[in-house]
Amino acid sequence: MPKPSGKSPERKLQVVLSVLRGEVSAADAARRAGVTEQTVHNWKNAFLDAGRAGLAGAGRRRSCREAELEAENEELKAALGEAHVQLRVWKKGAEYLPPLRSSR
Repeated sequence: MPKPSGKSPERKLQVVLSVLRGEVSAADAARRAGVTEQTVHNWKNAFLDAGRAGLAGAGRRRSCREAELEAENEELKAALGEAHVQLRVWKKGAEYLPPLRSSR
């Protein structure tokens, strides 16, 4: 995992916007900000993907709601797996029962 640059989201935003406006190249912006050119490109991509929140790192962290949904999803998967196993057991057990006679 890359090391955080320590720059504030506002500073990152200034750098990214200056690159997007064409005021400076990514290399010049990186030199002025004291980071690598790749870092500037990463900031730019994060901004384009998630706006200002992406530069604050919010795009990398799961929200509380996402964590809740993932936990619920895991619970539902487990419940579905248990139900599937029970159904297979019941079907297997039914093979040994005598066939039902119709009332005709």
